[in-house]
Amino acid sequence: MSPTMEGKTTTYLANLLQVCIDNKAILAGKLLHAKILRSGLSVDTFLSNRLVEFYSKCSHIGAARRVFNKMPQKNIYSWHAMLDCYCKASKLEDAHELFVEMPERNTVTWNTLISALVRSEFEQKALDVYYAMNQEGFVPSRFTLASVLSACGALVNVECGRECHGVAIKIGLDKNMYVGNALLGMYAKCRCIGDAIRAFEDLLEPNEVSFTAMMGALAETDQVEGAFRMFRLMHGTGICVDSVSLSSVLGVCARGGTREFGVTNQTDGFSCNLHGQQIHGLTVKLGFERDLHLCNSLLDMYAKNGDMVSAEMIFANLPEASVVSWNVMIGGYGQKYQTEKAIEYMQRMQYYGFEPDEITYINMLAACVRSGNIETGRQIFDRMACPSSSSWNAVLSGYSQSGNHIEAIKLFREMQFRSFQPDRTTLAIILSSCAGLGLLECGKQVHAASLKVVFHADIYVASGLIGMYSKCNKTEMAKCVFDGMPELDVVCWNSMIVGLSLNSLDKEAFTLFNQMLGKGMFPTQFSYATVLSCCSKLSSLSQGRQVHALIAKDGFINDVFVGSALIDMYCKCGDVDGAKLFFDMMPCKNSVTWNEMIHGYAQNGRGDEAVCLYEEMIGSGEKPDGVTFVAVLTACSHSGLVDTGIRMFNSMQLEHGVEPLLDHYTCIIDSLGRAGRFNEAEALIDKMPCKDDPILWEVLLSSCRVHGNVSLARRAAEELFRLDPQNSAPYVLLANIYSSSGRWDEARAVREMMIDKQVFKDRGYSWVENKNGMQAFVVDDNLKVVDDEFEKENDATSYFNG
Repeated sequence: MSPTMEGKTTTYLANLLQVCIDNKAILAGKLLHAKILRSGLSVDTFLSNRLVEFYSKCSHIGAARRVFNKMPQKNIYSWHAMLDCYCKASKLEDAHELFVEMPERNTVTWNTLISALVRSEFEQKALDVYYAMNQEGFVPSRFTLASVLSACGALVNVECGRECHGVAIKIGLDKNMYVGNALLGMYAKCRCIGDAIRAFEDLLEPNEVSFTAMMGALAETDQVEGAFRMFRLMHGTGICVDSVSLSSVLGVCARGGTREFGVTNQTDGFSCNLHGQQIHGLTVKLGFERDLHLCNSLLDMYAKNGDMVSAEMIFANLPEASVVSWNVMIGGYGQKYQTEKAIEYMQRMQYYGFEPDEITYINMLAACVRSGNIETGRQIFDRMACPSSSSWNAVLSGYSQSGNHIEAIKLFREMQFRSFQPDRTTLAIILSSCAGLGLLECGKQVHAASLKVVFHADIYVASGLIGMYSKCNKTEMAKCVFDGMPELDVVCWNSMIVGLSLNSLDKEAFTLFNQMLGKGMFPTQFSYATVLSCCSKLSSLSQGRQVHALIAKDGFINDVFVGSALIDMYCKCGDVDGAKLFFDMMPCKNSVTWNEMIHGYAQNGRGDEAVCLYEEMIGSGEKPDGVTFVAVLTACSHSGLVDTGIRMFNSMQLEHGVEPLLDHYTCIIDSLGRAGRFNEAEALIDKMPCKDDPILWEVLLSSCRVHGNVSLARRAAEELFRLDPQNSAPYVLLANIYSSSGRWDEARAVREMMIDKQVFKDRGYSWVENKNGMQAFVVDDNLKVVDDEFEKENDATSYFNG
């Protein structure tokens, strides 16, 4: 065959191979391969490269490698074709081996390997290859930077991303659309919203990818209105709005509806539902109402905003339902605590021939957990052939949240027996159950399991460990975990502060809060609520006021939970008027806020004002709960408003549907006892559902002493000797009653009983706050200071004043 003829044949065969590549025509391609072999053209490097590309496109990796191995002369395109073949098939070890063997490399070689590593989620390895590329002197292209920036975003490695940004500026690629969008995406994933906005503004002509990334970034940081403004800008500038961008903005609507911001959540949900309806109208106007992916996005938006009526309408008019559609409906009803509807949809799904997937089961489990129907959730879980970690965690969380910690621990053990590896969520849930039961040994075993799976340094798990050890009264071990963490977030700091406060180490908790501020950590609502509780227990009004100032400075003054904690602090420190002043200024109140203020009046003997505030609460439409009635009944008791208290007690169940509990009965018994109405008190005790409570009898015994009712005092004391034999109070009170009545022999007998049973009276303490801080005094034969160093040089004071 002449060279000219051979050249024409080669070109002809190459063109035919290209057609096979484009159509993935494996049989025709193999026939062409046979023709090439018979014609003796297999030595042609160009044709062999096409054959490698053809087999790669048809996913015949072995055949591609055999062609590559038999090539007598390989050029850089041959190596690239084989490298690309391995990368597209995600055979990264083979790709790396081939990469090492390559006689020469160029920027395309490096890009191929880096992008393959990023696609396969080996982002750190991709960065390592990128650094090696730089060391060998290769200048990155726009494709290199785009892949590397994607890796930085996935790893939340903003420092590396900034370095790449600098490289892009240096080589003049920062204005490139491809690189610019990658920069925007990287900053968005790293939550550097200011940098993301600047990257967006630097784009010469932002496209739909730019706007979509910017919308996602704003929504991710809960700037939902900003995300909508971005969409309006996109629409207004004439950029094509396709089904993808509409799905993205619907995702913003869905995200806004599921945020949890206390009392503002309902408003946000309504606003996002309204925006979603507008996008729905635009979807119909642009003719996308038959797009299944977009319809599922609409379903998801309505479901997450709690508008299941609209979701039902969308679902009923779907061109075709998918498993995703059914899952969204199940998840939506689960979010609304309607387990029966969720189960109904799952049954209908199966009836129409759709097989439930992992998401279906997780949504069903979540529905059962939210509604407290753990038994049904467990039945669904037990039917799963191979539950995932998320499914295990959903059931474990249900047991833990409902207080059934024993079942949670049993299920965790079953998980281990079935060789399922716990993740960070599993460990945190089971640590919470160990803490709830005070099971120190079990908690230690979970700690050991976390060491085994290398989760001990995880912030989420560490917070659980700190909580578990604290609730088991092992603050030293909790502090050991805390101090051993390489990096701490605000949740860990909060857990340690709460742990100290739980163990009555409020001074130490306050000091740790000060250290947290010194480290530059920003306190959360939970941080402030906890440290205010410490101020309450320390009766330290000055420190509480300083924390109040810091709360105002940090913008948490309108938070309803922080506000409730502030009211509690002022009331317990005796400044009820200060508490009421703040209460009246609060823009939003919940039942906790009202309860704290009513209880504050009760604690400070201002019963009439407590009753007035209770009536104001009812008038405002706020529903009272059991705690409300404890507060107002206590106020009535302390202020002698016996008949008012009885009237409110009788109204609990009849008017408000609140079942009276032991605490409510105790308040009424205390009120009747203080007023000397012992016949009514005894009659009520005889009708009570539960009488074996020491506090009830101690309250009655105290009233008997005031009114000199010896016979009832003896009955109350005998009940207390039975229920709480080591408590010194009933012995002392009964002895004093006998002494006051001149019954010295009986008083002596009670004191001898104390000695025989080795019961000792606790000494009383008083606290006095002065310019040096809080000082504690003990009442003994002589008045003496027991802790004159308390808060003398409190770091917090210097921090606040500094």
